Amino acid sequence: MGFDKEASSSSSRLDAAAPLLPQHGGGGGGAGGHLSSQPKTFANVFIAVVGSGVLGLPYTFSRTGWAAGTLLLLAVAALTFHCMMLLVAARRRIADEHPKIASFGDLGHAVYGAPGRHAVDAMLVLSQASFCIGYLIFISNTMAHLYPIGADSPASPLLTAKALFIWAMLPFQLGLNSIKTLTLLAPLSIFADVVDLGAMGVVLGQDASIWLANKPPVFAFAGPAEILYGLGVAVYAFEGIGMVLPLEAEAADKRRFGATLALSMAFIAVMYGLFGAMGYLAFGAATRDIITTNLGTGWLSVLVQLGLCINLFFTMPVMMNPVYEVAERLLCGKRYAWWLRWILVVVVGLLAMLVPNFADFLSLVGSSVCVVLGFVLPAVFHLKVFGGEIGWAALVADVAVIVIGVALAVSGTWTSLVQIFSSSSNA
Repeated sequence: MGFDKEASSSSSRLDAAAPLLPQHGGGGGGAGGHLSSQPKTFANVFIAVVGSGVLGLPYTFSRTGWAAGTLLLLAVAALTFHCMMLLVAARRRIADEHPKIASFGDLGHAVYGAPGRHAVDAMLVLSQASFCIGYLIFISNTMAHLYPIGADSPASPLLTAKALFIWAMLPFQLGLNSIKTLTLLAPLSIFADVVDLGAMGVVLGQDASIWLANKPPVFAFAGPAEILYGLGVAVYAFEGIGMVLPLEAEAADKRRFGATLALSMAFIAVMYGLFGAMGYLAFGAATRDIITTNLGTGWLSVLVQLGLCINLFFTMPVMMNPVYEVAERLLCGKRYAWWLRWILVVVVGLLAMLVPNFADFLSLVGSSVCVVLGFVLPAVFHLKVFGGEIGWAALVADVAVIVIGVALAVSGTWTSLVQIFSSSSNA
């Protein structure tokens, strides 16, 4: 894709997350014949945004209510699109002075110097590591649901059925995460999205049949605390801010990039809303934090759950790669360090053992890291780039996004932590 090596920590995820991007040398987007068409751009946005977070949406709807959950998804999709376009506008504004901006981190460096890059890299590292913690929670909870093992009330959270499955995965993850290059693992991103779409199709089909046979009581709106909880999960589900600059650089028709991005985000929002609402309407108050565990132990349900687990198992090394790049740059002078990677994998595994609920963790990550990365930083960079040239409407919009983002990060993080500790004490 022609990304600068120095920008790799902020864009390497896109090599895997957007496999339809043209692979060519040179900077700045390459020749016109190598650029991405609108359908490819649409597909890459879909691939980069849609992930395992969708499986926690039905449970989130059971907390917020079906109407509130739907409105939250639409609002977050619109705000995410707005902030993505803020980054695009900021890069275009300073393109003459900084022609080699290939990533979010590059833009941060161009606007605020080293502190700007460090801020972006810190948020990306936290978000990527958090996604991998979520992967391990999903895999271990699913496997413990399908194949219960261990004592019913273990003395330590490190000895629960979920934890035992994570311990069993660790040696294999240590090996996979020792691979230096993403070349062998990047094609798995396409397989991952095929599995995700297949799983969503199966779940929607079973949701519809269950709902038609038995309509449990549901509600439309919950209180403020539950809305904040749902907001965190929605932000997590739409996280993909790091991919917008590489995708815009590779778009063949840059004037229509915004329209293509908007269409893709709208499609994802509708799909998310349908998936979350149908899951909640089918199971009501009995909706679980991972919707696939509501589907029983039939062969199709088991096949879908195992497919998702295999998908996330092999996707984890790809998602951890930006973490390694930043850690190795800061601690090892950009040299490959297998021991550092092993330490980080073990830390991620231990944290996954301590979080009992998949959706609770999604809410925490979305409320804290993803709000700052996806909303606050784009508005801050946009405000700095345009400075005195910015109109009153844009100034008010940027300041509003920053203030609301910070307020949501603080209040949403607190709400999510309270929920996690409450779930831990009740476990």
